[in-house]
Amino acid sequence: MKGKLVVLEGVDASGKTTQYELLKSRLAADGVAVCPITFPCYDSPSSAPVRMYLDGAFGTRPEDVNAYAASALYAVDRFASYKTDWGKTYEEGGFILAARYTTSNAVHQAAKLPEGEREAYLSWLYEFEFEKMGLPKPDLVLFLDVPPEISLKLLAARRDVTGQRDIHEEDPGYLTRCYTAAVTAAEHYGWARIHCTDGESLRTVEDISDELYARIRALLDPR
Repeated sequence: MKGKLVVLEGVDASGKTTQYELLKSRLAADGVAVCPITFPCYDSPSSAPVRMYLDGAFGTRPEDVNAYAASALYAVDRFASYKTDWGKTYEEGGFILAARYTTSNAVHQAAKLPEGEREAYLSWLYEFEFEKMGLPKPDLVLFLDVPPEISLKLLAARRDVTGQRDIHEEDPGYLTRCYTAAVTAAEHYGWARIHCTDGESLRTVEDISDELYARIRALLDPR
């Protein structure tokens, strides 16, 4: 029996890492056996081409590597992770919680394309990873919806603290395009759209976590 795969997705600075860590803790505290994974797998050799891309080795702008080529880099990293890490757990019925997945290509790479070409790209992407490569499809995608005007401010604050950025984070216009691509993908594939703002203000971390957790429990304990 196949397992369950839940993906946490969002643009940069949408709170994925924070919510991912909270969900892991809450699930463990409730006795749910969860296999957590994050992408890219920076500790694995399979992520080397991804790191080169993000560090600017192939060009200093995201558009210097086209959507299809960049997608292949990330897909190979996922395939290696599935085969060497979490695939057996999933195939034996385990529960997988992922921060980013194929869905991240749908956000970050579709953003490089004109809006009229994005639907064709999404069809190619899902066929490539799920049918040709044999990666499992998510059972639930939780999209952290943070409008770009807010995520840009959060990203700037994060850079002030860490001093780190990649070629995606260097281009504010790219982040805005990622958001519109994410909304398109969410509508196209029926992702659970978690609105992280209340008017012009961010909801509390705890409030967002409660909604995410309720969605996961509904998947795991259907009634």
